[in-house]
Amino acid sequence: MPGDPDSGQALPAVSYVMPVLNEAAHIAAAVASLTAQDYSGDFEIMLALGPSTDGTTELVEAMSAADPRVRSVENPLGTTPEGLNLAIQATSNPVVIRVDAHSALPTDYARIAVETLQRTGAANVGGVMDAVGVTPFEQAVALVYGSKFGLGGTPHHVGGQEGPAETVYLGVFRRDRLEAAGLFDEGVRRGQDWELNRRLRTMGETIWFNPALKVTYRPRSTLRQLARQFLSTGLWRGELARRNPTQNSIRYYVPPVMVLSVVVGFVLGLFGVGQAIAKNPPWLLLGLFAPLFYLGFLVFATVTVALPHGLRTALQFLVVLPCIHFCWGIGFFFGVAKLTSNIQAYTGR
Repeated sequence: MPGDPDSGQALPAVSYVMPVLNEAAHIAAAVASLTAQDYSGDFEIMLALGPSTDGTTELVEAMSAADPRVRSVENPLGTTPEGLNLAIQATSNPVVIRVDAHSALPTDYARIAVETLQRTGAANVGGVMDAVGVTPFEQAVALVYGSKFGLGGTPHHVGGQEGPAETVYLGVFRRDRLEAAGLFDEGVRRGQDWELNRRLRTMGETIWFNPALKVTYRPRSTLRQLARQFLSTGLWRGELARRNPTQNSIRYYVPPVMVLSVVVGFVLGLFGVGQAIAKNPPWLLLGLFAPLFYLGFLVFATVTVALPHGLRTALQFLVVLPCIHFCWGIGFFFGVAKLTSNIQAYTGR
C-alpha cells in the first residue's frame, strides 16, 4: 500500500522521535539536522519534553511556532523509554526514526536508512555513533568512544562491515514490527535499545547495521556529567545481564572484572606492605600487579590514542578513560546486585 516501506509506490512517511530533558545547548542543532534531511517523503518531528530547568521547553515552543512540523508531547517523568514511547504513540507514520538530542543526523540519513529497510527487510537499521568533541575534555571522551581501549571498538562506535547485528545505535524501525514487539521497556532506563533489539531478534526479526549511517554525537562536557552517564549505563547493563544471563557479550563483563581486580589487588598490596614492615614474607605484594598493570595500560592507551591529538587532550584522556571504566564497572555490580533503584536518584534517567 502507498506509504508502506516495501510498497515500491511512494517513499514512506517517517516520524522522528526524540526524548528531551535539559538539552538547551543541543536541541536546536538536533532539530535542524532533521529539517535539513534530503529525504523527499513526508515527515513529522515529535519531541517528548521532560521537566527541563534550563530553558529547553521554551526553545522547543519557539521552534514549534516557527515550524508546525515540529511538535511535542509532555513526558512528566523525563526518562528516555517513557519519552520514546510517548513520542511514538503520538505519531503514525510507517517508519519511526529514533533521534538523540546529543546527536546530529547527516542530511542523507533518512534516505539511506529507508533504502536499507526496503533492501534488507530488517525490522530495525542503524549505524555508527560518531562522537565529536569541541573542548579538550570532549575530544578525550570522543577518543574513548572510538577506541578499543575505551568502549571495546564495537561496530556502532568505530564502523565495520554491513550486515545483521546484535544491536545498533539509535534505530530506524518499521512501525508495525516495533509495535508488535511492545515498544521500549519503560522499566529499563539505559540499554533500552539492546533490550528492544533482543526482543525483536527473539521474534525472528533482523537488526541491520549499515556503516553508511553515521550520526554525529556530542559527548558530555564535564567529568560529573560523564560519571553520572556511565554509572547509569553500567548499572542498567548489570540489570540486563541479571535478567538475561545467557544473552550478553563477554565484553560487558570486562569493566567489572577490571574494577574488581584493581581494587582487590590494591588492598592485597597494602597488606603486603604490612607484611614487609612486620618482616614477614611480603607475598601479598603480588596483588599490586593488577593496579600496576592497569596503570601501564592507561599510559599506553593515552600515548597511542590521545597524545597525537595534543597534550591537553591527552591529559584529559588520562582522567576520562578510568572514569568511564570504573563508573561503568561499579554500576554493573549495583545492577547485578538488584540495587538499581537505590542509586537511580543519583544517576538520573
